Amino acid sequence: MTNEFYLRDISRKQRAAYQARSKAGVPVTNQVVYGYKKDPERKHHWIIDEEAAPVVRRIFQMAASGSGTGVIACALRDDHIDRPSVHFARMGVGIQKNTADMSRPCDWAATSVAQIIERPEYLGHTVNFKTWTESYKDKKKKKVPLEERVLIENTHEAIVDPDTWDLAQKVRKTVHRTDKTGVANPFTGLVFCADCGEKMYNHRGQPREDKPNGGIDPTSGLLPKDHYQCSSYSGTHMRMEKECFSHYISTKALRVLTLETIRLTSKYAIENQEEFVQKVRDATEIRQSQEARELKKQISKARKRSAELDRTIRKLYDSYAAEKISESRFDTLLAGYEKEQAEVNDLAAASQAKLDAYEADTDKVNQFLALAKKYTDFTELTPQMIYEFIDRIEVHGPVREDGVRSQEVDIYLRYIGKFDVAALDADPGDPDEQERLRKRRKYQREYRRKKKEEQVAAETDAPKKSA
Repeated sequence: MTNEFYLRDISRKQRAAYQARSKAGVPVTNQVVYGYKKDPERKHHWIIDEEAAPVVRRIFQMAASGSGTGVIACALRDDHIDRPSVHFARMGVGIQKNTADMSRPCDWAATSVAQIIERPEYLGHTVNFKTWTESYKDKKKKKVPLEERVLIENTHEAIVDPDTWDLAQKVRKTVHRTDKTGVANPFTGLVFCADCGEKMYNHRGQPREDKPNGGIDPTSGLLPKDHYQCSSYSGTHMRMEKECFSHYISTKALRVLTLETIRLTSKYAIENQEEFVQKVRDATEIRQSQEARELKKQISKARKRSAELDRTIRKLYDSYAAEKISESRFDTLLAGYEKEQAEVNDLAAASQAKLDAYEADTDKVNQFLALAKKYTDFTELTPQMIYEFIDRIEVHGPVREDGVRSQEVDIYLRYIGKFDVAALDADPGDPDEQERLRKRRKYQREYRRKKKEEQVAAETDAPKKSA
């Protein structure tokens, strides 16, 4: 019994010591993360490993540009780069320093790459208490949920900048599958229906055997049939009651619009920095003013309710002290009030953090300017540009006026949101040329309609002739 008490006491003291170290920003693990090594002068401080850090930066750059973990692992394997366990074994550190398989030193796995991409440690932060055990008798470790782990910021030098890290996480959230063209669609997960809010699915045809190069456009690399359609509509097209209506836009048109939006906005931002900053700030204030008012109402309501619960709990204590309620009843009521108060306080804190983020939104314009200067001269839209510039694309339903089909597409850029680029393009084009194009489109529609009617008539008459 005495030994049991002694062991429990030692366990409690060790846990308390670990918690104190954690709150001070000291890593509680003895194993450093790949890309770092221990500081010879400070036992619990990490410094950058100059041999492994470039590999980490390369992994994040490839992930941010749309490469999957399998592709990254193959690239590292082809370049004969030692995988983490082998790298640590050569340094004589790590839990696998004596057991690492040295016969295949460059055999990277996709899971290893994924674990590197997900680590906040590369931003210069320390993450503690990733695992736990129920007692000192239990040697089996259990994982702590991500939201419950202890994160202490800026404890060591960062290897990856926040923008690259955030972009890598954003790209990783959406699965980019390749088709028979061998290329993944970079717009996956970015295109949404403006009416129902659901994602728009990409529909691609098969390469045609009777066409050179399968019918793939040599300039754009697109198949003859390549478009987006609202998932609510396409998923219910066999039902009588559709949840939405058809929103159709070709991938080629989407690429042209996106490229033009990025080009015009970047050019305007660089050449007219003061006007651009003012336009974005004005638009941001209009967009966020309503949301900010709602957040302030939520914060005020939550704080008021928390104060009411404080008074209720005090009265409950008085009733219990005067023996007006039983102990079991007191415990039940107190637990309920404290739980509600904790939820209310969490809601107020979350709303306040969001409100603070709105008020501190002025730096995002400078971030977009830095991104625009990165691509000063371009004529082609690359996947990395899409991932870096685009936050969201909303496609509205088509509108026909005077026989001309038009469609509104809202492109939300990273850092600044939706920016009106239509006003920046001052040249509307030659009116005579616009009229000629309108007549040509009308003639083409009539020609296709007549051909379709002739085809239907021929198919109808064919069974009669055979009979």
